Amino acid sequence: MVQSSVLGFPRMGGNRELKKANEAYWADKLSRADLLAENKRLRLAHWKVQKDAGVDIIPSNDFASYDHVLDHIQLFNAIPERYSSQGLEPIDEYFAMGRGHQKNGIDVPSLEMVKWFDSNYHYVKPTLQDNQTFKLAADPKPVREFLEAKEAGIITRPVLLGPVSFLHLGKADRGSTVDPISLLDKLVPVYVELLEKLKAAGAETVQIDEPVLVQDLPAKAKAAFKPAYEKLVGDKLPKLVLATYFGDIVHNFDVFPALQSLHGIHIDLVRNPEQLEAVLGQLGPKQVLSAGVVDGRNIWKTNFKRAIEIVETAIQKLGQDRVIVATSSSLLHTPHSLDSEKKLPAEVKDWFSFAVQKTSEVVVIAKAATDGAAAVREALEANAKSWQARSSSERTNNPHVKDRQSKVTAAQHERQSAFPERYAQQKNHLKLPLFPTTTIGSFPQTKEIRIQRNKFTKGEITAEQYEKFIEKEIQDVIKIQDELKLDVYVHGEPERNDMVQYFGERLDGYVFTTNGWVQSYGSRCVRPPIIVGDISRPAPMTVKESKYAASISSKPMKGMLTGPITCLRWSFPRDDVHQSVQAQQLALALRDEVVDLEAAGIYVIQVDEPALREGLPLRAGTEREKYLTWAVDSFKLSTAGVKDSTQIHSHFCYSEFQDFFHAIAALDADVLSIENSKSDAKLLKVFVDKAYPRHIGPGVYDIHSPRIPSEQEIKDRLAEMLEYLKPDQLWVNPDCGLKTRQWTETKAALTNMVNAAIFYREKYAEKA
Repeated sequence: MVQSSVLGFPRMGGNRELKKANEAYWADKLSRADLLAENKRLRLAHWKVQKDAGVDIIPSNDFASYDHVLDHIQLFNAIPERYSSQGLEPIDEYFAMGRGHQKNGIDVPSLEMVKWFDSNYHYVKPTLQDNQTFKLAADPKPVREFLEAKEAGIITRPVLLGPVSFLHLGKADRGSTVDPISLLDKLVPVYVELLEKLKAAGAETVQIDEPVLVQDLPAKAKAAFKPAYEKLVGDKLPKLVLATYFGDIVHNFDVFPALQSLHGIHIDLVRNPEQLEAVLGQLGPKQVLSAGVVDGRNIWKTNFKRAIEIVETAIQKLGQDRVIVATSSSLLHTPHSLDSEKKLPAEVKDWFSFAVQKTSEVVVIAKAATDGAAAVREALEANAKSWQARSSSERTNNPHVKDRQSKVTAAQHERQSAFPERYAQQKNHLKLPLFPTTTIGSFPQTKEIRIQRNKFTKGEITAEQYEKFIEKEIQDVIKIQDELKLDVYVHGEPERNDMVQYFGERLDGYVFTTNGWVQSYGSRCVRPPIIVGDISRPAPMTVKESKYAASISSKPMKGMLTGPITCLRWSFPRDDVHQSVQAQQLALALRDEVVDLEAAGIYVIQVDEPALREGLPLRAGTEREKYLTWAVDSFKLSTAGVKDSTQIHSHFCYSEFQDFFHAIAALDADVLSIENSKSDAKLLKVFVDKAYPRHIGPGVYDIHSPRIPSEQEIKDRLAEMLEYLKPDQLWVNPDCGLKTRQWTETKAALTNMVNAAIFYREKYAEKA
């Protein structure tokens, strides 16, 4: 019998209950006991969804209150002393590491947070010490949650992040020089202890994720698998299914001899179906293959015919009992359920499958592979009908867009002049001081803004009333920036719901969900729009608000756009057209917007590309360079239509840009702003080594935390930056937009930021 499996389920709940509970707890509106009770209720609800769908292998320990890697940091007591010494309750210590803590005399920043491989999910980076030790938590979360499910009559397969991935994804803390992978001998015994406890609780099989196997691994990391997994296999331990996803593992086959004693291997056959034959040849004589044929990263229905063919190929080699039909990865990256979408056009809704629906898909495919197509004929026929309808729909094809793409020229990708000539004009035109200050774009989205937007969406207020409200919000933001004495203003984006959705709603080729929320980090959720067809811009999208803001301010006003790659990556893209085609369509639409902003008197225009790094293929080589070529071309196509005197900015957060710096430079943006507050300032050395000629604003404080940095802290940050950057090259700004923050903390932090910039401005003026 072919079994069905889900690698992980979304945590937030159908109505974002986890987000609401966490934020109520942080605001002291929900007790600790009630928060933990709500977490338990959600876990049980999600297990029941999968059981009711008929899934054979249901995961546990895939739930996290904030982040699953952070769960493991606390589970193994890999907690930096600055948190463990504060005497906080375990849940508060956990949240302090995730988002910082500034309360009751305790003031600690959060740990670094970076993207989970090439997804838009952010994980908390394990931060390790020279004298690092590990110890299993007294009440291990994986055991506790396995027993919760067992008590409810559901036997689950616990999910753990494997020891090699945990260490490889970590880093040495500031002031430490430890190579994380060197800590393997200390960490593995704790895994053994945990597995023994899971076995004693009744767990027969454990899913152990080693996603780093899809990457190019250094020799030390590869060598770590053998000693680790020799110790993690035994009669007193559960059987292990090692899971990989987001890429192929063929290039790491030299690790496989160390893994052949494991019960099974999971591979992503959505992202890389071509690896199947090679992996089948590497499996041990009794090993199980978990075939990831249902997409855990996108919302399109699975093509049952294609998926069944893949599974049958595996069965021919291994037999039914050694094949599991699975999601390609955790369903963490998909919305909860399609059932709550009441406003999607019926035609396109039939093309989609969210997490709840995907649980049924793995069951159908497994049943077809076990009992034959006749056993699920109705489901297969409906699936084929959906795929045919989508491929022939007029929604997917726009001949005018295709015609415009066919006429794009190389010259359209280049600015009129090189940076030195452009900057001379910009300096004369904008008249900015040394260490110019600005923000990344958004200001706090207050409750009142959300209420008025909701009223407008529901038709409870007129377009004129809503526009007047937005104008008043812009007036208030301009006044606040006047008080803060910033140098380059933004209009604050009160009219925008999300930095991608807002643009998608104004572009042809997109559709939108009502409740298609996906976790980005912590309690932060996004609602990615869905690209269903060719993309074009029917009318200006941001000009009215930016022009109005500029009309009531004497300072340079920055127009704010989301770049083509980020619009692509933070949407659910089409899977029937190459992403480079979709990116170029977005670039042409944005090019029109950039030109219109300039014509409206906006001479500083920021085109954000925080997802550029996210789209980078996980392995170095030809595919990575191909991606960077079309990604950079898309950005340049969107921005190169302006005059030299107009200054183009771009923003990157959590980019870890060292390994593709040549592409960052090739964007030819006049000013870059980057996340830097939680990174070692030595990362800026790459700008020196590569003689980066343009301007840069490394973030001086973390906007994902409510913590307010002191003026001296920001001065110290700037001093570190000036060890690597020239004074006339340095801009001063936060890490990212301020949408999720409160006004009190925003004003306090920006006041300290501006004062720190003025301090250095005056200091260097004296030197001059």
